[in-house]
Amino acid sequence: MSILNLNVSRLYRRQILASAAVLAIIASGAIGGATMSASTSARAAAVAISDLQAQAMPSFASVVERVKPAVVSVKVKIENAADRSEDMSGQMDNVPPQMRQFFKRFGDQNGAAPQGPKPIMLGQGSGFFISADGYVVTNNHVVENAKTVTVTTDDGKTMDAKVIGTDPKTDLALLKVGEKGDYPFVSFAKDAPRVGDWVVAIGNPFGLGGTVTAGIVSADGRDIGAGPYDSYLQIDAPINKGNSGGPTFNLKGEVIGVNTAIFSPSGGSVGLGFAIPASTVDTVVNSLEHGGIVTRGYLGVQIQPVSQDIADSLGLKAANGALVDRAESGTPAAEAGLRSGDVITKLNGQAIKDAADLTRHVGALKPGEKVEISFLRDGAEKTASLTLAVQKDEQVGKADNAQNDGVAVLGVQLAPAKQVSGAGDQGVVIVNVDPNGAAASKGLSDGDVILEVSGKTVSQTDEVNAGIAAARQDGKKAVLLRVKTADGARFVAFALPKA
Repeated sequence: MSILNLNVSRLYRRQILASAAVLAIIASGAIGGATMSASTSARAAAVAISDLQAQAMPSFASVVERVKPAVVSVKVKIENAADRSEDMSGQMDNVPPQMRQFFKRFGDQNGAAPQGPKPIMLGQGSGFFISADGYVVTNNHVVENAKTVTVTTDDGKTMDAKVIGTDPKTDLALLKVGEKGDYPFVSFAKDAPRVGDWVVAIGNPFGLGGTVTAGIVSADGRDIGAGPYDSYLQIDAPINKGNSGGPTFNLKGEVIGVNTAIFSPSGGSVGLGFAIPASTVDTVVNSLEHGGIVTRGYLGVQIQPVSQDIADSLGLKAANGALVDRAESGTPAAEAGLRSGDVITKLNGQAIKDAADLTRHVGALKPGEKVEISFLRDGAEKTASLTLAVQKDEQVGKADNAQNDGVAVLGVQLAPAKQVSGAGDQGVVIVNVDPNGAAASKGLSDGDVILEVSGKTVSQTDEVNAGIAAARQDGKKAVLLRVKTADGARFVAFALPKA
């Protein structure tokens, strides 16, 4: 039996065998009285089997033809941050003798490689257009620390792109190509795929570009320890290095996930790939597009899973929920009365499976949202209502690169003031200052709020970018900002570099 036959369902196998039997009867003259040679009979049976196989096996050609133009290759230049002073003496056993001599002559006495300027390293991955005006989704780890980013389309066109924002906790990034155009794009699936559904992955493995592989969703809800919000789709469609950031499609041509990781003892595909679900990608990308950062709700508890032993000791019927180790002082959880030993079982009426599940649910909500927590204390179920705060470590989430005409000029990272606890309701707050940047030289610091750019009020990061870019386009040598500091509001002028 051929490999193809091994993939045919039992139903189709029965149909194939039945068709072959009928053809054999026809060929022998038992039906209709006709006679056929043995070779003719075999050929006819083979044709029937081939036709049934074609009906049994799906073709992905129509889907691929429709969505492939939206998939791009992403290439980056990254400054190598590795410490080149580290000697190679511990690695010399694996170096050929002639190369050892080279390092002895041109390296240090231990055989270290000669030192010099940090090199520019090249990296590559995949991505895909999600809008006609050129927004591209990829992985954060593909563009992290990139000095420049380019994307190459399916027809071979290469364009510069800038990083609009990144979210390291979900390993997602949003890019925007520099050239205006009407780009082919794809949409996210509204419904989650089922385990066993066919999927198609398209990407740039090993730099080959435009490679298509197929398989099924082999599991869902996978936590691989990559981050606090892990809930990956597991697929068996082969993906390899360079597929990172590429899309996985259902048979409707909708994106059901972004390929992010593989499990591979060898470094190549062994049929265990992991994709970020479309529902997560859609939410994160929407936040990155409108402000450049992702803000998540903050409950303010340290939690741990409920093991069976803990469940037994607390008299719980099942090992579900999240056990509170501590409610941080001054947080929504502490103010609502949560304390050590409580077991959170529900959030807004939805059951909490474990600690990771609670983290994902709270992280999917926005600061300022009101929620109801159900928890067990001393065997009794209690409820508490509270308003989520902003995560402290989420205040810095912007990933501007050197191509950005906006806040890169200032040397800061920004967030809308409304999204940062204590920053007020007006303006855009500075959440990080480059000590070597222009803002630092003007005495600005974390927590200062930009109220106006060139006389226009601002409330979003992109409005600051647009105001600075407009001043530059108007030929101005400097841009004037009105900034609120601890000493009150004042005007600060920033010189604009020549284009």
